[in-house]
Amino acid sequence: VSELLETLCEELGFSARDDELRTNKHQIDRINKRLLRTHALGRSTVVIIDEAQNLSPAVLEQIRLLTNLETNERKLLRIILLGQPELAELLDRKEMRQLVQRITARYHLVALGRDDTRAYVAHRLTLAGGNPHLFTRGAAREVFALSRGIPRLINVICDRALLGAYVEGTQKVTGRIVRKAAREAFGERSWSKPHLWVGA
Repeated sequence: VSELLETLCEELGFSARDDELRTNKHQIDRINKRLLRTHALGRSTVVIIDEAQNLSPAVLEQIRLLTNLETNERKLLRIILLGQPELAELLDRKEMRQLVQRITARYHLVALGRDDTRAYVAHRLTLAGGNPHLFTRGAAREVFALSRGIPRLINVICDRALLGAYVEGTQKVTGRIVRKAAREAFGERSWSKPHLWVGA
């Protein structure tokens, strides 16, 4: 909890000095003051927490308490939790019901289809300033088949495949390169299992 509050203090632009922020209450008071100033300027503050499935129940409870910071008109802090499927399981626990009551929207990213996987890879390449057609059609099919459309796996496979193409000195990523990249990324043993899940 203290690390969460210290991080928020730092991200909001002030350090957690020992003389001023001795307790969690001191930190929350400083955060509230900063949020009120930001609100007075007509701006909103959003906190995005990635890999939220790794948070302890105590930290999640503190997040819930932070949503109590508000004016008469609106909340001062919006919090977005991003996480793996385990986050949903964590929020389904009985002790999390008060936090769940504060959640205004949920979105679950499902696995991508074959066409969406190909479009996703092309989009990521374009954003990086690369050629969106670097992966052949066969390579795109392999990426989908091996990742089962899971974005995190797509990223791992494609990253390794791009490195493989570079090492081979080729201008295109082929299906063979994708298969080799997947074996290198996940290992032969785990790769042979039909239910491949990895965390990165």
